[in-house]
Amino acid sequence: MNQDEIKALFDQQASSYDAQWAKTLPIRNCLHLLLDAAFAELPEEAQVLCVGVGTGAELSHLARNNPTWKFTAVEPSNAMLDICRKQAETEGFAGRCQFHEGYLESLPGAQIFDAATCLLVSQFILDRQARSDFFHEIARRLKPGGLLASSDLASDVASPEYEVLLRAWMNMMAQADITPEGMARMRKAYANDVGVLPPSRVAAIIEAGGFEPPVQFFQAGLIHAWLSKRTASSAVHGSRRRYERL
Repeated sequence: MNQDEIKALFDQQASSYDAQWAKTLPIRNCLHLLLDAAFAELPEEAQVLCVGVGTGAELSHLARNNPTWKFTAVEPSNAMLDICRKQAETEGFAGRCQFHEGYLESLPGAQIFDAATCLLVSQFILDRQARSDFFHEIARRLKPGGLLASSDLASDVASPEYEVLLRAWMNMMAQADITPEGMARMRKAYANDVGVLPPSRVAAIIEAGGFEPPVQFFQAGLIHAWLSKRTASSAVHGSRRRYERL
């Protein structure tokens, strides 16, 4: 699928997205718990960039726990961002948010952020240079030393380990009421439409984007998450490719 097709898919799935993945909440909750720890030393009035925010799960979590932080939420899917915005209004923190429908390179202004999140986004950029450019675009929006918490599906797809993890992952999807047809589409997508790479290679792509060597702080099945710090003197530039989220 190309980017327009992926965007259309998530526009279509937006209304049922959170309900569809409700049974996998323990994974997300654990990741958010560790995200709190990773961001614990941010300033009291931190400015946080949420890239590919989707329906806003990490935004809601961070906003509830940090009532003086401000957020910029970036999401190309109008339907997903609309749910995110309405959730922020319902929970009473919309006034601390800026919502940008589009891609990161089209975000106006030159605001510099203390930290950024990018959860299950970069895996949809199949070209590795473009994927590195994507992280460059995040890095140039962060202050030197600013933090990035990112996650992606990752594994060495040529290894026996991948087959073990993939089988367990698909069993989990079955328990989450994903239909056999949906799982077949998902397995095909992992092979053709998702850049599932070995964790070390994903970390190298992040580092090439203007960050110090990333530290993996979470794994659940195929999901890996890294904490990265923007280098103090990296020469960063804009991304040349767009992105989507899972």
